[in-house]
Amino acid sequence: MQNRIAHGLVSILLVASLGAAQGPTSSGSKDTQSTTPRNPATGARFASRAKTHHPYQVGTASWYGEYFQGRATASGEPFEMHNLTAAHPTLPLGSWVRVTNLHNGRVVYVRINDRGPIVPGRIIDLSYGAAQVLRFQNQGLQRVRLDLISPADTQLEQVAMLQSVAY
Repeated sequence: MQNRIAHGLVSILLVASLGAAQGPTSSGSKDTQSTTPRNPATGARFASRAKTHHPYQVGTASWYGEYFQGRATASGEPFEMHNLTAAHPTLPLGSWVRVTNLHNGRVVYVRINDRGPIVPGRIIDLSYGAAQVLRFQNQGLQRVRLDLISPADTQLEQVAMLQSVAY
């Protein structure tokens, strides 16, 4: 019961923190507006300093669940199918990854605690709980984007704190 409550809180936190995006603040066509800011004194546009963010990996994800429930992961902890964890072949155990479902745009943060997947062509095996958040548990496979996340990320710390309640 506590496990389900904790997962519900994690989902609410993620939706609340990631779901709020601001729309345009003024009207006008995109052709006449630029997102590059202007120098207030001269009116000249500043040089763009936007960083391009490249994904760590893009590919097919799968999920694993009940069959592995309670078995030891590569990190030594027992596998809990409802926790937000994943198996990756090369990322250090304990790493955090933001996984984006490229079909519907849903996002989940997972901690790497196992090795896998062992099926060629797949880049990550997610826990059943993570697949539920991404809404592909019925399909079994989904195209995803992986982005490495710094443990100092405030949202991630909040997720980790809520996830620890589930243990």
